[in-house]
Amino acid sequence: MNLSELLLRADVWRGGSAPPSPAEPTGLAVLDALLPGGGWPIGALTELVLARDGVGELRLLLPALARLSHGDRWVAFVAPPYVPYAPALAAAGVDLSRVLLVHPRREDQLWAVESSLRSGACAAVLAWIAQAEAASLRRLQLAAEAGGTVGVLFERRPLAGSIAALRLALEPAGAGAVNVHIMKRRGGWPVGPVRVEVDHALAVRAPAGPADRGLRPRRAHG
Repeated sequence: MNLSELLLRADVWRGGSAPPSPAEPTGLAVLDALLPGGGWPIGALTELVLARDGVGELRLLLPALARLSHGDRWVAFVAPPYVPYAPALAAAGVDLSRVLLVHPRREDQLWAVESSLRSGACAAVLAWIAQAEAASLRRLQLAAEAGGTVGVLFERRPLAGSIAALRLALEPAGAGAVNVHIMKRRGGWPVGPVRVEVDHALAVRAPAGPADRGLRPRRAHG
């Protein structure tokens, strides 16, 4: 039996033959072209491994967050190391009335992330957590699946035992740009570094309305 005949057999699995998982476009064409489904995976976890805080990680997410915030679900920031700059969010088109800041106690961080992911009330959950056990990370992945949520974990090094669908390493690449290394993606090999321009993520002005009625995102405490 030659290779062509083998590939025609119904009992032979071929990598890449499964339909792509749902994804939310990043709004950055060079990145969408490289990501499975053309964007941030929905119902799954994405890990962003940072060389340091403030390399452009939020600007990379802003186009997607702006779209998601204009639906009927929340965009949740869980345990951020700094308060997101509300005027920049609004300038990028994010509806601040749909933003939640969640500041749980350290011992409650994983619970807060899991609850937010699983609730179905959040379109996106952005979380900053310390190292977690493999079992806890699996629970987060299952929670994202159950909630149909874009889950993003920010970290300084890859989380051991993670089953995240997507892992990107980010480094500064000069003003207005980020170097993106795709360390892990479903159905594809690692890629990078790829230079991604993110300055234009702030170029879209939020529509008049909720985003302009005050620049203080809603806050929830654990």
